[in-house]
Amino acid sequence: MNIAGSVVLVTGGGSGLGAATARRAASLGAKVAVLDRDAGRAKTIADEIQGISLCCDVASASDASACVRSALSRFGALHVLVHCAGIAHGERTLTRDGPHELERFAEVIRVNLIGTFNMTRLAAAAMASGAPNAQGERGVIVNTASAAAFDGQAGQAAYSASKAGVVGMTLPIARDLARSGIRVVTIAPGLFSTPMLHGLPKDALDSLAQQAPFPARLGEPDEFARLAMHIVDNPMLNGEVVRLDGALRMAAR
Repeated sequence: MNIAGSVVLVTGGGSGLGAATARRAASLGAKVAVLDRDAGRAKTIADEIQGISLCCDVASASDASACVRSALSRFGALHVLVHCAGIAHGERTLTRDGPHELERFAEVIRVNLIGTFNMTRLAAAAMASGAPNAQGERGVIVNTASAAAFDGQAGQAAYSASKAGVVGMTLPIARDLARSGIRVVTIAPGLFSTPMLHGLPKDALDSLAQQAPFPARLGEPDEFARLAMHIVDNPMLNGEVVRLDGALRMAAR
């Protein structure tokens, strides 16, 4: 699918991977809707790339539906969803203070897994109502998992479960949407230089960066964005999970 002239909705677009993707899509000629829970950050990125900003809880049916309708109203179509919105929470299953808080586990699942499916189903409905291109494509959905879906560390039960769920639903959703000409691919990034990691001390960041065999550094958000745009451009990428991690395999802790 040609990126130039397409309408791209990026969730989590106010920072990190999402902001880089919004910038990259706009630089390639796309019309971009930037969705984020933080309205101010979404507006900052949208103003920078001459897109529109939308404030939304991705796991809310009403919020997400309203955002998709707003993008359709402004641009007249929706061709691409890149879903980067998510949260992280670290907590061991059992600590000296007792068992993992169930509410915190549920919230990570709600945002990361239910939010991903919610945005996917609504974007797919909008894409399916549009006209196909010459190759029969109506849309592309790129979701975000994590290396933690495969190599979850101690204290990552909630986060790993949520991202493993995204991995697990990639193929069945791609099969569901094939007849509508909509492709679905998931990127599973390793350690990237995003606000989620920048709260750590510098020595901890340096140690994490050295864990990847090559390149032995944190990934840059634009490297994620470049892969997302390649997935949109390459019609044979469908129903697959692509690890983007410099051959990183996470240690137990």
